[in-house]
Amino acid sequence: METAIQLWTLRELREPLSDVLDRISAAGYDGVEFAGIGDPGASRRALDEAGLGVAGVHVQLEDLQSDTRTVGNQVRTLDAPYFVLPYLDDDHFASESAVESTATLLEMLAAEFDRPLLYHNHDHEFVPLGDGTAFDALVDQTTIGFEFDAGWAHAAGQDPVELIRRLDGRVPVVHLKDMTADGEPTALGDGVVPLQGVVDAAREAGTEWLVFEHDNPEDPVDAIQAGIDGMTPLLR
Repeated sequence: METAIQLWTLRELREPLSDVLDRISAAGYDGVEFAGIGDPGASRRALDEAGLGVAGVHVQLEDLQSDTRTVGNQVRTLDAPYFVLPYLDDDHFASESAVESTATLLEMLAAEFDRPLLYHNHDHEFVPLGDGTAFDALVDQTTIGFEFDAGWAHAAGQDPVELIRRLDGRVPVVHLKDMTADGEPTALGDGVVPLQGVVDAAREAGTEWLVFEHDNPEDPVDAIQAGIDGMTPLLR
């Protein structure tokens, strides 16, 4: 597996992208994941100069729906291997019929593009539904892949290791995030998420990219190094 950092972690870092990428490269990551498309040509050049790969790019639903040709061209220019839909609100998971509609929506979106669409979970997808959760139903009713966020799944009371095993072959990207017992993001190793089990399960499930994310780091510069320092021993 290759290592990356989700750039949302560094959104408070007021530096040119090229300088941010240089910091990430110097820390020892293999790549980054974008929290939006931005200027794909400039981003691609900056990635090449820093010697970094790209794990994927988060694209909001309204952008995926409004101009698929433009978005497709932009992601192609960035050379991101995956589109990632980072969020759908609670209404999409509120009932069996809502999940059915959500599954149809995701399959239709996936068919519009020349590379895979992944869905990124938070915690609200794990509401009880039938004999399982809305997330279970979404997995059953789709063929798309997932960018599985282990931290949010754990905060929802789920076992992220078992869920990754269930997603075998459908989870090319995993967000490695630690959470406190109260469900708040924290530094890797300071929380209660079974990080080693997550990494081992991800490797077995065919995950390509392990992406560090901290939703609210105290110091984004420190978070860059802390992320790779937390990931590296788990990959040995």
